Amino acid sequence: MTNHFRTLDDLDVKGKRVLVRADLNVPMKDGVITDTLRIDRQAPTIRELADKGARVIVCSHFDRPKGKVVPSMSLKPLVHGLENALDKPVAFATDCIGEVAKAAVAKLKDGEILLLENTRFHAEEEKNDPGMAKALAALAELYVNDAFSCAHRAHASTEGVAHLLPAAAGRAMEAELTHLHKALSDPKRPVMAVVGGAKVSTKIALIENLLTKVDMLVIGGAMANTFLAAEGKPVGKSLYEQDQIETANRIVTRANDTGTVLLLPTDAVVAKEFKANAPHRTVSVQDVAADEMILDVGPDSIAEFERRLQTAETLVWNGPFGAFETTPFDVGTNKAAQAVAARTRAGGLLSVAGGGDTVAALNHAGVADDFTYVSTAGGAFLEWLEGRELPGVVALAHR
Repeated sequence: MTNHFRTLDDLDVKGKRVLVRADLNVPMKDGVITDTLRIDRQAPTIRELADKGARVIVCSHFDRPKGKVVPSMSLKPLVHGLENALDKPVAFATDCIGEVAKAAVAKLKDGEILLLENTRFHAEEEKNDPGMAKALAALAELYVNDAFSCAHRAHASTEGVAHLLPAAAGRAMEAELTHLHKALSDPKRPVMAVVGGAKVSTKIALIENLLTKVDMLVIGGAMANTFLAAEGKPVGKSLYEQDQIETANRIVTRANDTGTVLLLPTDAVVAKEFKANAPHRTVSVQDVAADEMILDVGPDSIAEFERRLQTAETLVWNGPFGAFETTPFDVGTNKAAQAVAARTRAGGLLSVAGGGDTVAALNHAGVADDFTYVSTAGGAFLEWLEGRELPGVVALAHR
């Protein structure tokens, strides 16, 4: 996978108009950016192109305007955030295609940067309409996709335009693809995967794909309760999916067939109500009372996780071990994350994590910067873990 696409190193960009598909879909409140992580990740590509003398045209979607112009979803408020991240001025065009966009592009000089208005203000964007792709391609001579987080969607700005211009991956996309390749396509073994979260039903394809690729699979979060219930263990009032018991049994059988070690909790932290600092106790998973709910894994389960982790060379993580947003049910996730971070820092482990809750959990544990790579991609990261082809990545392949 890593060798099949061009990067910025393969492009001669001086004096050229370069369309960069970024992901600037950042959290905002009252017109102010509340988290700049996505902008910070996209900045190196934009800055490098400008420094090499390209005329940089940045496009992105923002929120879900459903093909209409929604003033509160304009990208205009992002100009200031982008200028701060780049330490360069950024011009703005009030449309992403057509005469307005063409006129703004025509004013660009070498090394200058233009941000186009929200691509989703046009209904044709999400339909991957050929006319929209052509209109975007008409603005530039080269195309760079730096938005891995949108790569699972075949839209005009992520997939259509890539077939009309010489295309390459930006630095964030390149880093993402390189780390994902190292983690599952060509990993150092043994490989361990952590899959947590609330529901088995949303992660069946992911688990089934991982069973063919990893040596150890750790099931955490509320989805572990469904597996425990399938084994006949008492889960009390815990969140679990009765209709997925058969699925859980099938996965256990499959793990046995493939020789994959499946790690489920052996002890748990339980409480009678789910609220911060609720009275709680640690019990064996055999001893959960009828009026209790499992809210975190217990110390024995974490000790076993840490013991297995010492043998792993590669780790992929998606989803927390417990209700990490609420104390004291964050202990299991925190301890597991800190163990992975320590092993990574010591140089013995390639650790790749992704998904919204996962990023939040690693930040909560204070170790996000200690993992080898943390993907901010959400849906695209999950689809990649499921083994699906991502249209935005396929479109970058050498042709």
